Amino acid sequence: MNAPAPAHRTGAVASDALVIFGFTGDLASKKIFPALYAMVKKGELTTPVIGVASTKWSNYQLHQRVRESVEREGGIDDKPAFDRMVALLRYVSGDYQDPATFAALKAALAGSQRPAYYLAIPPSLFATVIQSLGTTGIARDARLIVEKPFGRDLASAVELDAIAHSVFPEPSIFRIDHYLGKEAIMNILYFRFANSFPEPIWNRDHVASVQVTLAEDFGIGQRGGFYESAGCLRDVIQNHLFQIVALLAMEPPAYQGFGAVHSAKASVFRAMRPLAPDDVVRGQYAGYRQEKDVAPDSDVETFCAVRLFIDSWRWAGVPWYLRSGKRLPSTVAEVLVQLRPPPQKLFDDSHPTDGRANYFRFRLQPVSAIALAARVKHPGREFVGDQRELYLCEDVPAEESPYERLLGDAMAGDGALFTTQDAVEAAWAVVDPVLVDHHPALSYQPGTWGPRAADALVAGHIGWHNPGPERPEAPEPCA
Repeated sequence: MNAPAPAHRTGAVASDALVIFGFTGDLASKKIFPALYAMVKKGELTTPVIGVASTKWSNYQLHQRVRESVEREGGIDDKPAFDRMVALLRYVSGDYQDPATFAALKAALAGSQRPAYYLAIPPSLFATVIQSLGTTGIARDARLIVEKPFGRDLASAVELDAIAHSVFPEPSIFRIDHYLGKEAIMNILYFRFANSFPEPIWNRDHVASVQVTLAEDFGIGQRGGFYESAGCLRDVIQNHLFQIVALLAMEPPAYQGFGAVHSAKASVFRAMRPLAPDDVVRGQYAGYRQEKDVAPDSDVETFCAVRLFIDSWRWAGVPWYLRSGKRLPSTVAEVLVQLRPPPQKLFDDSHPTDGRANYFRFRLQPVSAIALAARVKHPGREFVGDQRELYLCEDVPAEESPYERLLGDAMAGDGALFTTQDAVEAAWAVVDPVLVDHHPALSYQPGTWGPRAADALVAGHIGWHNPGPERPEAPEPCA
């Protein structure tokens, strides 16, 4: 699979300006400003960066906010690079509903022929901004980068796509899911198809079940207004976890290139069985209704567990268990591919005490690791042993951040790590039946793994795998 390439290798012409709508928001402060700084340090960003937001900021306030963000998220270790970054910044203040805002943006873009517009704003404003870019005449030869979620359901996703295509051609639309920019996520794709040993057992004959957990130990913070309009199913399951499932479940790409990967992933989404209410357990942590901007009688889920089936030749009958939530015991993301036990019990201890046979384990965060669990005989005459993990950790402290990678790729016209519209619609079709028709959210205590009802989803498959701290045992010395 080709790695993301700079513009001169993809054949595309690079964008000559980056416009960021939502420049004063939390996403910009926490993720985008540090990513821009890293890109400038590497010489990957030399074009103007124009921020757009309704907040009236002076140049001093703008520079101060950027400085505070970069210092908080990693520090300024290259002052000349930071100064170059600040010199690239411009700011346009105005209401997104006001044509004068886009006239001011057009003036700020003077001399730019191929800008990239990044919508780091609430989804309710996507259509307004896209249509205004078209009306103002500044969308020609431009690129559109849209932050997830792309729609609230299938109908709104189709409607938003029609609006986007009324202004931008499909090759110029980049739908961001920042999870696809994570090194550990890309490693799933590489691990599966760069090695020969997984493929013979990567199917319903040898895999008993698959679990994907994305847990966070913190609450919603100041994002109550957003979470009330989204919830865990829309915010995490339908995009982040579905993308992980697609990489795990897809067929081998037909050729080397991101188009083949996109096609294979979309086929997985189309094969997913639409969810029914009994396939979903929704939870809400105690105290959520007292959070800022949350309704006192809110039924929005902060935890969601899903039992999913992929009706394909490879995966027929294999359950996929997905789980995500806030205020859980730890912040961690992990995949467990549970293999079936040997067909014949030749030894008294052929099965581990916890009931788990061999498995593959992918730790996605906070570190990147892959482990294979296998049973190993104890020294001596008795045929007894333990299940041990063959463990490989590849945590790289200075690895490229997802937003650094994705913004750079979008500006270069490289769509390898972005989501296609057919995949977006196919994923929404899976969750659409339970967005409204679902069971009430069940309360759970902060610091637990969600409501106990989620355990019923995995009944008959040993139970949930609760990721613990990543402290692999030191290997024993060889005799």
